[in-house]
Amino acid sequence: MANNIQAIRGMHDVLPEQTPLWQYTEQILREVLGCYGYSEIRLPIVEKTELFKRSIGEVTDIVEKEMYTFEDRNGDSLTLRPEGTAGCLRACLEHGLLHNQTHRLWYYGPMYRHERPQKGRYRQFIQLGVETYGMSGPDIDAELILIMDRLWKKLGIRDKVRLELNSLGTIAERLVYRETLVNYFQTHLACLDEDSLRRLKTNPLRILDTKNPAMHEVVANAPELMAYLGEDSLTHFTTLTATLDDLGISYVINPRLVRGLDYYSKTVFEWVTDELGSQGTVCAGGRYDNLIEQLGGKPNFAVGFAMGIERLLALLENSESIQLNSVVDVYMIRVGVQAEQAGFRFAETIRNELPGLKLQVNCDGGSIKSQFKKADKSGALYALILGDDEVSRGVVSIKSLRNAQDPQQTLNQAQACEFLMHAYNKG
Repeated sequence: MANNIQAIRGMHDVLPEQTPLWQYTEQILREVLGCYGYSEIRLPIVEKTELFKRSIGEVTDIVEKEMYTFEDRNGDSLTLRPEGTAGCLRACLEHGLLHNQTHRLWYYGPMYRHERPQKGRYRQFIQLGVETYGMSGPDIDAELILIMDRLWKKLGIRDKVRLELNSLGTIAERLVYRETLVNYFQTHLACLDEDSLRRLKTNPLRILDTKNPAMHEVVANAPELMAYLGEDSLTHFTTLTATLDDLGISYVINPRLVRGLDYYSKTVFEWVTDELGSQGTVCAGGRYDNLIEQLGGKPNFAVGFAMGIERLLALLENSESIQLNSVVDVYMIRVGVQAEQAGFRFAETIRNELPGLKLQVNCDGGSIKSQFKKADKSGALYALILGDDEVSRGVVSIKSLRNAQDPQQTLNQAQACEFLMHAYNKG
């Protein structure tokens, strides 16, 4: 017998008992983004490989090692998107959305990177991305942080995350700092691990966010970028922090916080947690004004963030503040030939009268005892019991499945609809 085919390593299934938490979280995300007037954009999963080479950079781990890239039948090199910012910006440029306009956009869906799978890090992972265009001031940076602060509060996990901030300044300021940083690390080569030695030649700022404990001391003593910022960059950052102070949003200024991609400038931020081990970053973002020109557009302004949903759900799994609704509100038990037919008709009547009610009808027969077991397993609060006798009398029995003290009632169909309407506030 052939072996069963299993899911690809790092690409996992979301089973029915897990989807209510996903759906609940997705609903909250939509509600919060809607509060701030953000519009959804839906993007292709596959893009031309050149898009990511130009945006992310050819000499990066993502492009060199992690992308799922293939040649299609036309000979074009295509890539499963490893992140969403480049694709969103490509769409806006292609459709002329950035010409003298401002936009607040969000997208949601799978991203793909061939990394070593571990808890909180997958090869197919779901990401929320939020991107804004055409606004240069620190107020839009603050708004993005406000969105996340509201989301954490609504999900009941604000105490589990903290905000870390930094400024990367402009490219010109960063080039001066880069030279100073390289000179510093070259005097401490013996302290650098293999990964940092490689980054010293390609992206030395990434050495600052190393997770290697043996390097923490040499990194802690490195020059700080903030000392190399000009007046405009400093004003932008201090205005942002003053706004957050005024709004009562706590934060930590982390001078070692950098983003892995060169197109970032000025504000960068991360929401981090201590509850997920090494995968502590739940949400990360910043300003990336330079990327628009890099992809062929005219100079413009952009700032956004991305959040891994799997990591967010890992924080929510043990949260007592979340009460998920059952997949089923009411379970209909049908016993008898007449009840089989009449039950479907009555169920459709209920769905017409109470469109928000989740009603599941027993199918494939079975004894009344076995049907009650299914009703209990469904999570429904009430069972509707319809037998041939009830059909002949034009009534239905209603039984509570969660409170044994509630008496079973026999009502006509209109009364039954009214009972359910009040029980579930569907009126």
